Amino acid sequence: MAAMWAQKTVVIPAQRRGCHLITPKILREIEGDLSGFKCGLAHFFLQHTSASLTINENYDSDVQADTETFLNRIVPEGHNAPWKHTMEGPDDMPAHIKSSMFGCALTIPITDGRLNMGTWQGIWLCEHRDHASPRKIVITLNGV
Repeated sequence: MAAMWAQKTVVIPAQRRGCHLITPKILREIEGDLSGFKCGLAHFFLQHTSASLTINENYDSDVQADTETFLNRIVPEGHNAPWKHTMEGPDDMPAHIKSSMFGCALTIPITDGRLNMGTWQGIWLCEHRDHASPRKIVITLNGV
């Protein structure tokens, strides 16, 4: 079997601040390519510095809300926060810090044409800005 590659950029519409389960949208966008892989890796790269990607609970939305609460408690924001970078508003620098904490990339195994995640795992887009824009995710599939 020869190695195969596929790549696609998926645009996630602007979301409110918080953590959003995006697995269904991602799967809809890549299912045609994904089905051709017996074994491989799917790499997800978010092209932004004020949002992040992570894998977490895909069932109970309280986990998403609790994660947002946690992030807001450990990364202060507002006019009294100690950040120098405030040109884009008081939520911008905290968004950059939160993005660095979770990161902008994920790698998930592909097995028999599907993302090989655990039963309760899902892909989250974490939006860290109050007034977000659409977010672009470059998805690269590689395998046989």
